[in-house]
Amino acid sequence: MTRRLLTFPCEGEILVGTLDEGSGSTGLLIVTGGNEVRAGAHRGMALLAARLAGRGTPVFRFDRRGVGDSSGSNTGFRGAREDLLAAAAAFRAQAPHVTHLVGFGNCDGATALAWWGREAGCDSVVLANPWAVEPTDALPPPAAIRAHYAARLRDPAAWVGIMRRGLSLPKLLRGLRSIAAPAGDDGLTAHTIASIAQWSAEATIVLAQEDGTAIAYADAARRAGISPRTVTVETGSHSFARTGDAEALETAIRQVLNAPE
Repeated sequence: MTRRLLTFPCEGEILVGTLDEGSGSTGLLIVTGGNEVRAGAHRGMALLAARLAGRGTPVFRFDRRGVGDSSGSNTGFRGAREDLLAAAAAFRAQAPHVTHLVGFGNCDGATALAWWGREAGCDSVVLANPWAVEPTDALPPPAAIRAHYAARLRDPAAWVGIMRRGLSLPKLLRGLRSIAAPAGDDGLTAHTIASIAQWSAEATIVLAQEDGTAIAYADAARRAGISPRTVTVETGSHSFARTGDAEALETAIRQVLNAPE
């Protein structure tokens, strides 16, 4: 397996990417979430790429503008359309034997793929913990708060802790207000849910069971009445960093990579 660093242009800036070479005709384009560099949290994306390439899958990762080694200003995932399209084009140029492209992203990287993956030439996508609901008042989305309180109420140890330490009334009131307040939506939720629905059978969702972002997405998808193929990993780690998480995530991705074209 050979790993190569390369650069490619995007809107007058220079982006840096990493290609883990493989002989297979199905390639994986990884889009990191948040402001993570292409190696991913805990180097998770770099390690994933090495394992997949070791079995023949070419894998391409990149830093969008203003992140990591790439030049330019960081405008967040909402401004990353051109970055994604440029990365996909660079991948195909560097690995011309790739005829089938799978996109994989976590968090708002998943959202970017849901929005623009088709334009980038992706044939299918694996979307982990899609960012679909903006938090308000520095609190998690209401669905995540409801899930948290429900889990606490089912846990006898939590009741013991409440009896010993008392209940934080201000914190409780903030949480209850968030649950009761009408869902604010700047268009993110509707756009993301509609985009995922348009992928139909070509989208696989991977959710970290106890992660707030994943819980918020699942609630939004249920309310919208969409049910794409979904794999749930029993973890609270947003970046799938706990024992066994990486293997579960990789298994879900491999199923898509190995699916008939």
